[in-house]
Amino acid sequence: MAERTEEATAQVRLGIVGMTCASCSARVERALTKLPGVVTASVNLATDQATVTFETGAVDLEAMQRAVQDAGYQAHPVHEVGQAGADTEREAREREIRRQERAFGLGAVLSVPLLASMVLHAAGVGGTLAHLLGNGWVQLALATPVQFVSGWQFYKDSYHNLKSRNANMSVLVALGTSAAYFYSLAALLRPDLGIPGLYFETSAVLITLVLLGKLLEARAKGRTSEAIRKLMGLQPRTARVIRAGSEQEIPIDQVQVGDRVVVRPGERIPVDGTVVSGASTVDESMLTGESLPVEKQPGDAVVGGTVNKQGTFQFEATRVGAETALAQIIRVVEEAQASKAPIQRLADVVSNYFVPAVVGISLVTFAVWYLTGGDFTASLLAMTAVLVIACPCALGLATPTAIMVGTGLGAEHGILFKGGEHLERAHELQALVLDKTGTITRGEPRLTRVEALEGWTASDLLRVAASAERRSEHPLATAVVAHAQEEGLALSEPEGFEALPGRGVSAQVEGRRVLVGTRRLLEDEGAATGSLEELRLELEAAGQTAMLIAVDGHPAGLVAVADTVKPGAADAVAALREMGLEVWMLTGDNARTARAIAQQVGIDPDHVLAEVLPEQKADQVQALRDRGLKVGMVGDGINDAPALVAADLGIAIGTGTDVAIEAADVTLMRGELMGIVSAIRLSRQTIRKIRQNLFWALIYNSLGIPLAALGLLSPIIAGAAMAFSSVSVVTNSTLLKRYDPTRALSRPAALGPRLGEEPGR
Repeated sequence: MAERTEEATAQVRLGIVGMTCASCSARVERALTKLPGVVTASVNLATDQATVTFETGAVDLEAMQRAVQDAGYQAHPVHEVGQAGADTEREAREREIRRQERAFGLGAVLSVPLLASMVLHAAGVGGTLAHLLGNGWVQLALATPVQFVSGWQFYKDSYHNLKSRNANMSVLVALGTSAAYFYSLAALLRPDLGIPGLYFETSAVLITLVLLGKLLEARAKGRTSEAIRKLMGLQPRTARVIRAGSEQEIPIDQVQVGDRVVVRPGERIPVDGTVVSGASTVDESMLTGESLPVEKQPGDAVVGGTVNKQGTFQFEATRVGAETALAQIIRVVEEAQASKAPIQRLADVVSNYFVPAVVGISLVTFAVWYLTGGDFTASLLAMTAVLVIACPCALGLATPTAIMVGTGLGAEHGILFKGGEHLERAHELQALVLDKTGTITRGEPRLTRVEALEGWTASDLLRVAASAERRSEHPLATAVVAHAQEEGLALSEPEGFEALPGRGVSAQVEGRRVLVGTRRLLEDEGAATGSLEELRLELEAAGQTAMLIAVDGHPAGLVAVADTVKPGAADAVAALREMGLEVWMLTGDNARTARAIAQQVGIDPDHVLAEVLPEQKADQVQALRDRGLKVGMVGDGINDAPALVAADLGIAIGTGTDVAIEAADVTLMRGELMGIVSAIRLSRQTIRKIRQNLFWALIYNSLGIPLAALGLLSPIIAGAAMAFSSVSVVTNSTLLKRYDPTRALSRPAALGPRLGEEPGR
């Protein structure tokens, strides 16, 4: 997948085949970074992918693939969703699984007789079978294919590593098993040397166990990307378009912008577009979480992947292929899974020094055993056990597998993390700043009260005020006009309309001069407000905006407009405070209204930042950061973008503007604030899994190496422990899929099914 990042740079993602541990990914990174024109290269072991940023025109894809091949691996481009070849990564992973299945199958078939021979010998069982299996030449015939056919990948990988002056897991396996194999071969071919014992079963069983671990690991790594497959499953394979006057069913990647697409009841909408004929209801729960179907009529937008419920309609395709909303969601999840979290640096640093250190420890172990006991066989076995138990596979998988599962799980719950670093950073937050309009409140002011003075009826007063406001574009005016129209009132056309910024409007309505606005506006025009003042203060204290009305210089009444609080906002704030976060509210509204809204949702009055101009929002966020707090900012508007960037973590409400979503690090596809709680809980659980993985990966090595050096672990037991350490780490990460970040949140029905679930289930 290639995309433009700046005018002079571009980015490409490559699938890497053949990596086995953190040392491999580090070697691929170095090979790519050395290329002239490559700015950065990041390789993820769990996804087997490299993300390369490069100067356009300075290096091409073929040069990158050659560099990876010279390092001993294979590379292929990972295509955009919606492009031909998008299944390349999945096919490559399946090929790798089949390759490991063949290698393990051969090793298992030939190793079982060798293992049986060892068991029969240890048990003192005789007989023809035991004699046959104990024959050195039979053991050589069984062990040789395992060593050089099943185990060839370790020799090949070791060659490339040593050629580039590196060492990885393959070097350890090749060294350990070769020592046992060639020792046994020398004992068999030169009996005159008096070398005691044959250890063909040690080398063969070791290779087989390592291959079993790699096979289980490959399968488990495939399961960690299940979220991507679920998302891709939402995308139809074909679309029904009208071309040359007739309906044609074509592959979805052949749909073009401007095509007229036909959708029938029960079908998924193939691409994004605008309805041109027909009407229906569409289940958009996979994007918004809203379980109730949304009515669609000509002119309305439809999104690819959503489900048409009832009628048949036609729409014009506006975004296809990689530009659809669903494809962009998948791309965000893929990029997040391929990225590196800062906590992974520990594993990378340790792995760079670990293998050479282990080789040194194994040589010291051999020397100490031989010098103190003079037993070459015991010295060799202890050295082999050290080499095998110390393979750092689990260490390299500890972080990326958990990040993969965490970002995928977030996508299923409508939480899009744009990178592993953002998933990690969410757990560090100490303060959360919530923009009021559109985040805490609906962002759609509604008329809440009409109060008419003597001589006026409520309907007449509303009709006159709405007529005066008809030409105003202010959201408060829109709310008044919309309510009057809903009441069926006949509005007049205003004359001499004048918008007075910060005060209100003035207009001639049916020959009378009408003022609608603030107390200051009426007082400046000589209209007394005394009889309305007490009610105005009461309404503003309740979080409503009161607009006073005067006709021909005399007060006539007032209308009140309020931006209502979103359902669940108070529960979300309470949950955030229970999690130990400071919750702040940021708004441009007056302090009285802001405090009233804060009181409704449970925010401390001292944590209300009111009357803040759009250009000052980022400064307020920075001021909190200057206090030493890790700050998250939640917003949905264009004017929130600078503050989202200024925060340690920017969180955008997905129902907001594209600018805010682009500026944020995390996008909540659903408008509910409970999504913030879920995102932080998911981050904390993912970090917990990473720490568990790192602990187990390091404990295997920390305890295993001394035990092996002391001769308390046989090479076979060491091989089994090493193989299953990787499997245990990957399995522990996949267990994260069972975690529900919305638990105990009283998940409302409006959230609907999760991504990947069929509507109605």
